[in-house]
Amino acid sequence: MSNKKYRILAVTLARGGSKSIKNKNITKINGRPLIYYTIKEAKKSKLISRYLVSTDDKKIASICRKLGVDVPFVRPKKLSTDKARAVDADAHALEFCEREEGQKYDFFVELMATNPLKTFKDIDKVLTKLIKSKADSVIGVTKLEDHHPLRIKRIVNGKIKNFNSSLNEIPETHRQQLKPKAYIRNGSIYAAKRDLILKGKRYGTANSLAYIMKSEKSINIDTPTDLELCKLLMKKK
Repeated sequence: MSNKKYRILAVTLARGGSKSIKNKNITKINGRPLIYYTIKEAKKSKLISRYLVSTDDKKIASICRKLGVDVPFVRPKKLSTDKARAVDADAHALEFCEREEGQKYDFFVELMATNPLKTFKDIDKVLTKLIKSKADSVIGVTKLEDHHPLRIKRIVNGKIKNFNSSLNEIPETHRQQLKPKAYIRNGSIYAAKRDLILKGKRYGTANSLAYIMKSEKSINIDTPTDLELCKLLMKKK
């Protein structure tokens, strides 16, 4: 599928204020900064028209530029807080590029730095599905196994209750028997029509589609344990 017909902007959000792991986006995994692995795959994409990193952090910006990545602005502080929405930072990057270039984009894709095991093939498959299906968005998901919704509980006065009264687990059910199949956003890839991003959404409309990714590709680094697991998986690769 050729990229000549569509303009696609790809962005990786990489703010500097990580709490769980200090300097998470540039912490070293096998001698490389975490963000390197997303940058490497984004550059291989055959469909992306422009790729940039949006950051509020000078050190992250410097490292990304050394890796040959476009960092055309410093992200505003109001879009870099713990409570700031990712989609608002996405919209900021999109509007910046369209003003700078004097042209509109057709599609937008956010590539999360904290999911380093996706490949350019995943990226291009998501974008191809978005374009061909005419969906509003396509996002990466992974199948839930042990954390199936039927197994999720809440505790009331020390007693175990179903988290949702409409979800009744049959005791001693093996995880392979849990129905229907359940999936969770893996946070890896969010692709959407340009207008959807500017409306403040990356997914969640009636015409949002899933791209199913294997669990080993879907690790999302939020904690030191995730980081160590990722290091092991990468060494295995």
